[in-house]
Amino acid sequence: MSQATTLILGIGNNLLQDEGVGVHLVQRLQGRLAEHSEVTCLDGGTLSFTLADAVASHPNLIVIDACATGGPPGTVCRFEGAEMDRYLRGGGKSVHEVSLSDLLDMARLTGGLPGHRLLVGVEPECLDWGETLTPAVAAALLEAERMVLETLEQWKHQSESEI
Repeated sequence: MSQATTLILGIGNNLLQDEGVGVHLVQRLQGRLAEHSEVTCLDGGTLSFTLADAVASHPNLIVIDACATGGPPGTVCRFEGAEMDRYLRGGGKSVHEVSLSDLLDMARLTGGLPGHRLLVGVEPECLDWGETLTPAVAAALLEAERMVLETLEQWKHQSESEI
């Protein structure tokens, strides 16, 4: 069996409605990608420094999270590589224990920053108490999932062409 090269990290608080979009989508992807040994799907919850080893041990990282970009609820956005780093440094608000930027800084300092990084964000509508996504965000799961799967395929072909 080959070693997993891509970590798909779903983050969020699934007790705060749309804040849990990353967790909802990674759980959906776990079943779909179960037979892909090159992919690890992980429910990162509200983040913690304990995830640093998982991030550093994968050369590819896809993060799925709620991202407030000012668009209509359910808008799916992608930030890749340096663009992801700039977005995270922009000081977005987070209810997470640590920020994604902090986690990536730890990986950077230990030489384990994944070379391929992608943040798939979904614009939230409601962050109130509740375990279900709002209709707009739930409808966006299909587009976000497609974006993740297309990126996996793209990175796979890039890796094969580098051999």
